[in-house]
Amino acid sequence: MIKTDILIIGAGPTGLFTVFEAGLLKLKTHLIDALPQPGGQCSEIYPKKPIYDIPGFPEILAGDLVKNLMEQIKPFEPGFTLGERAETIEKLEDDTFLVTTNKGTQHNAPVVAIAGGLGSFEPRKPPIPNITDFEDKGVAYIIRDPEVYRDKRVVIAGGGDSALDWTIFLADVASEVTLVHRRNEFRGALDSVERVAELTKLGKVNLITEAEVKEIKGTDHVTGVGIKHKTEGDINVDTDYFIPLFGLSPKLGPIGNWGLEIEKNAIKVDNSYDYQTNIPGIYAIGDVNTYKGKLKLILSGFHEAAIMCQSAYQRIFPDKKYVMKYTTVGGVEGFDGSKKEAKKEVVKAIM
Repeated sequence: MIKTDILIIGAGPTGLFTVFEAGLLKLKTHLIDALPQPGGQCSEIYPKKPIYDIPGFPEILAGDLVKNLMEQIKPFEPGFTLGERAETIEKLEDDTFLVTTNKGTQHNAPVVAIAGGLGSFEPRKPPIPNITDFEDKGVAYIIRDPEVYRDKRVVIAGGGDSALDWTIFLADVASEVTLVHRRNEFRGALDSVERVAELTKLGKVNLITEAEVKEIKGTDHVTGVGIKHKTEGDINVDTDYFIPLFGLSPKLGPIGNWGLEIEKNAIKVDNSYDYQTNIPGIYAIGDVNTYKGKLKLILSGFHEAAIMCQSAYQRIFPDKKYVMKYTTVGGVEGFDGSKKEAKKEVVKAIM
């Protein structure tokens, strides 16, 4: 059985930053994540996508943000149970929690912090009869490694930010990019729509609107798609890959059966104090929680993690009074014996 001070469910950016905030309080942490690597959506869905709203970083790739967070928490030696889903939770007689994964791994902690982002995700698949036959054979719902499409022909379907962003990105990677959308209007950012229009004029993107992909062609791998156009009828496009980007459906999964108060597929918390759920000792931070005025931003999750850890400390050590010390004054002392602190100058008295 794995024992720790704070058991963090979800190893996305918020979960990872929780390790740092807990470490400053000398609290040990362990993380559970169903994905095979830390980073959550940033690693699994859009590692090469730039993020613009992280303080101090005018622009940073999602994958690089995860890399930096992993480096930041390294001194606090967190444990990881990856590739396993938190399945059940049990309150023990000593007021701690026992969390068991779908593979039977048991974890014990006095505090559980749910930082599972929007939960587990399932791609929204278009109603194409044979689409499942070509999954991993030219059909992909998530772009993990853009280099797979280097010098290949790609058809993307969708009209949101993801479809627009990847169309723009792959225009400089793939040999041919076709974007298919059922409407003339897009739901993405205006600058992205304008950029796709510009690339279309330059001949770097083949834009087909008022149309839908209705058929996938090929035997062992995708060789083309059949498109139904509103006015032009049937269109056939030869391609090596078909990528329908219609978003992902978030699901809380087994956590939804833990007796927590749920509202619109999110966990209700007390945001006026510490982001605790209706079960004392269980907190929810990041995109997985909801409260009045909630903003689903990574920086909001970072803030919630810091507040939550202060409350967790008081729960674990009710008889101790913690005096907050700023890292600019006290530095950062890792569990591995490392110490980071500002250089102290020696000032001699003038007689």
